[in-house]
Amino acid sequence: MTTIEATSRVLVVNAGSSSLKVSVVEDGRRVEKLDGLPDRPSDLLRSVAAVGHRVVHGGPDLGEPVVVDDAVEAHLRDLTDLAPLHQPKSLHGLDEARALLPDVPHVACFDTAFHRTIPAAASTHALPEEWRRPELRRYGFHGLSHAWASRRVRDLVPGARRVVVCHLGAGASLCAVLDGRSVDTTMGFTPLDGLVMATRSGSVDPGLLLWLLEHGHVEVGDLGEALEKRSGLLGLAGTGDLAELLRRAEAVHDGDGADDGDAGGDGAAARLAVDVYLHRLVCGIGAMTAALGGLDVLVFTGGVGENAVAVRERAAARLAHLGVAVDPARNAAPEPDADVSAPGAGVRTLVVAAQEDLEIAVEVTRLLR
Repeated sequence: MTTIEATSRVLVVNAGSSSLKVSVVEDGRRVEKLDGLPDRPSDLLRSVAAVGHRVVHGGPDLGEPVVVDDAVEAHLRDLTDLAPLHQPKSLHGLDEARALLPDVPHVACFDTAFHRTIPAAASTHALPEEWRRPELRRYGFHGLSHAWASRRVRDLVPGARRVVVCHLGAGASLCAVLDGRSVDTTMGFTPLDGLVMATRSGSVDPGLLLWLLEHGHVEVGDLGEALEKRSGLLGLAGTGDLAELLRRAEAVHDGDGADDGDAGGDGAAARLAVDVYLHRLVCGIGAMTAALGGLDVLVFTGGVGENAVAVRERAAARLAHLGVAVDPARNAAPEPDADVSAPGAGVRTLVVAAQEDLEIAVEVTRLLR
């Protein structure tokens, strides 16, 4: 196997469902961000020693980063049914990068891998025995983000054992981390489970979905698209932009809803959407805390987690019984990675920049050293 040094340059290819982020990491720091993959290797200026790829799904077998060869890539293609929206994008980025840089190792790093330490009690669905195939388990996602945030907690709050990470963006999930290992998470077999998200429903009673199907309100072929792209905040209030919904909701609260058009319509819908979002978030944090047997550190990361001051403030207020409290001034203007805890709070509250590319580079280097 090719070996590299901890200071080597790693090209990181992060293919999402609707975006492609490419960066160069050297000696643990992001030194360059690129607008997609370059046309020629020479456009990377200095040569890279390896390429790390974010791949959403590793299936039941791939729980660690792996060097990609043709056999591994074929196996990843076989997993497309488990992540039909994300896996093809990851594989497309993998193909392009392998063609661009055929002489360096390419390493697949999986969003599901961090959650492989979740115990069977948390990963097993209570379904008939004949349905419980090994691949039909709760996988969890956003693992690279949760792993990076957990790594930063070890630097910022040495000795902290019980950590809940809130990855809040267009997609959102929570992770209960005990001594650096995932023990529970809110996403399950797919990224649809758990929290309310921008366009995804989060957890829904399966009986409700059965009722809709049985009574002809939705066709089987339309169900996935509706839950994935037309639900969540968008379904509740017409937009998945939480910042916009917070603004509308605050306008109604202040009696200034006239600027929003229909204060009793758009504004009220926005307020309901925000309330539903926060209710699910707070209850989820409570559940993750129960899985840990207590809470030492609460982490907010991702686009919403890092930027939505009101979400952190309101969530902390409803978690005061756990010892969570944020300092208003610190919370209003954090510079990640920041501690926004109120003085004397029993739980430390951190805002951590989501840096999946750095986590991928760490995993690539650890595998190839």
